[in-house]
Amino acid sequence: MKIVADSKIPYLKGLLEPVAQEVLYVPGAEIDSTVVREAQVLLTRTRTRCDRTLLEGSQVQLIGTATIGTDHIDLDYCRSRGIAVVNAPGCNAPAVAQWVHASILQWLERRKALGPVTLGVVGVGHVGSIVARWAQQLGYRVLLNDPPRAAVEGSAAFSTLEQLQQECDVITFHTPLTREGEWPTWHLCDEALLGGLCRCGLVLNAARGAVCDTRALLQWGGDLAIDCWEGEPAINRELLRKAFIATPHIAGYSLQGKQRGTAMIVEALNRRYGWSIKPTKASTPQHGADHVTAQSILESYNPLADTARLKTLPESFEHLRNSYPLRQECP
Repeated sequence: MKIVADSKIPYLKGLLEPVAQEVLYVPGAEIDSTVVREAQVLLTRTRTRCDRTLLEGSQVQLIGTATIGTDHIDLDYCRSRGIAVVNAPGCNAPAVAQWVHASILQWLERRKALGPVTLGVVGVGHVGSIVARWAQQLGYRVLLNDPPRAAVEGSAAFSTLEQLQQECDVITFHTPLTREGEWPTWHLCDEALLGGLCRCGLVLNAARGAVCDTRALLQWGGDLAIDCWEGEPAINRELLRKAFIATPHIAGYSLQGKQRGTAMIVEALNRRYGWSIKPTKASTPQHGADHVTAQSILESYNPLADTARLKTLPESFEHLRNSYPLRQECP
């Protein structure tokens, strides 16, 4: 068996060699149809577009992405070819929640904000659930918006976007990126949503870049915390200058998150091929710390340092992301 793996997937080298005839580690941007033609397994990150152009004529049986999202994979094409796709849902959720709350706390400190905070969480999956739980521990009032969950579970626990517009001081997005279906999220945060905000002073995007419309963000008068950008790595420089927090898509880049992501795809390989590879296990729980304080969050991570680096070297977005020193999750 031949395996092609993105060379930036950590904690992977040395695990697969005992069970594969060949393991080829290639930078994500260099994985092309020639590289994967004779591979049976392809292990990726978000920078490799897995579609007909890449896969047609190849022997690929399984794609494993060491990421939460799969929007870089043409799932319909893979289904038509019988190519299995596995991802790592929730692997870096505590790290993203850490980024969100560290950003909010830095913003509150800058504004010398006093009194209660109402936080709107759009998308209450792996990440949004941790964000909401920690927000409640910090004393925030929390409104949850998740139409797919509300349709299944009932609307009692959930709020509409209109309610978030009316009542929230801060809104954070944690949805997948979808363009079709009953609840598409492409440009969910658009001119209409931002224009209807009554008291919100901070919008955060650590979901996918295109969940927020760049032009609408530029026109809005409030503050922004952005980790995911439309068109990255060629990000909009005006939006970069405007953003209070601006990081190069590293919100989920914790040591433990990377350990989980790699472990989840390795365990998927074990199940499919009957292997017994033992990946590195994360030292913190996937549901995040059981209890946090403002002090523990701020001591664990400072997004202003990453913001300063990106604003100084915007042309180095991809380098800053690929060479990011993995941080520890909130204890």
